[in-house]
Amino acid sequence: MLIQKFTTLFKDVTRQGTKIPKEEYLTHGKNIIIDQGQDIIAGYTNCEDGIFKKIPAIVFGDHTRIIKYVDTPFFLGADGVKVLKCTDKNANYRYLYYALKNAHIPNTGYNRHFKWLKEITINYPDKNRQNDIVNILDKLEYIIKMKSQELDKFDELIKARFVEMFGDPQDSKSKWKKSTIEKCCTLKSGKTLPRNIENEGGNIPYVKVKDMNSLENTTYITTSTRFVSDKTANKSIFPVGTVIFPKRGGAIGTNKKRLTKVPICADLNIMGVIPDNTRISSYYLFEYFNMVDLNTLNNGSSVPQINNKDINPLNINIPPLSLQNEFANFVHQVDKSKVAVQKSLDETQKLFDSLMQEYFG
Repeated sequence: MLIQKFTTLFKDVTRQGTKIPKEEYLTHGKNIIIDQGQDIIAGYTNCEDGIFKKIPAIVFGDHTRIIKYVDTPFFLGADGVKVLKCTDKNANYRYLYYALKNAHIPNTGYNRHFKWLKEITINYPDKNRQNDIVNILDKLEYIIKMKSQELDKFDELIKARFVEMFGDPQDSKSKWKKSTIEKCCTLKSGKTLPRNIENEGGNIPYVKVKDMNSLENTTYITTSTRFVSDKTANKSIFPVGTVIFPKRGGAIGTNKKRLTKVPICADLNIMGVIPDNTRISSYYLFEYFNMVDLNTLNNGSSVPQINNKDINPLNINIPPLSLQNEFANFVHQVDKSKVAVQKSLDETQKLFDSLMQEYFG
């Protein structure tokens, strides 16, 4: 099999594109804007002049190392985007996209990584073989996309059921009893542990904000990368059924919330909301917070922060506990379906990763 250098296969044509300042992004528009972020499309513009039309093309995030395949005319987002075209006029850009996604590019933080990309080599078989590989990987990527969307639909189903049963939680005219978080919940902040203690081993997961991003903790907190003893956790335990979320820094912007399925200890950047189980179900509280935008609660300082005074006054309706438990049972049934889909998704992703390694090394 032919091995090609990146510098032989690609040329940097970024200068042929036109950048749109972030403050000029639209939520809808005639043309798409591609940047180095996670989302395929960063925004839209109604501009026409300067649009990049030499598609398909590969877009590389110089800071983020994200690879994108683009087959629609586009404008560029902020700095840090590289637009790549192949020197082979008959190139299969889907094949090149997969090859670059599999390339090992070291993470050196928020620095530029293009210099590392230029050092790689790529397996470059004949066109028929490339087409066969793309055909297989495209099908698997589509299945992964559909299963991921199915999981999102389950979350939408839970939200729809919540609204059907209880109405809009922000509706001041709701028929249910009114209360505040302060009156029906207890707020708890995590604590900072010395590094030699935070991974001492034990039965209690010591959860940091980044642990909320692990696959095992997608909805419910069940584990961590660190564990501590019961003695260390002591009075800092967040019990089962606590709603947790980031309370400091840029992580607030992710708007992530999780529900604890096991007792945990958390670090200082996490806030927990513990429901009074005689009045409020943890599943009801969790879905309530899923409809709260954390970005509207931070104190507006240079380093965003959410404090007790931002959470305690939040209004919350208190339906009968029997009705809340009915909702919790519905969530349990949906969770069973989600587990089956997640298992299938994990297996498909594992097969995809295995084939990527087989094809590209």
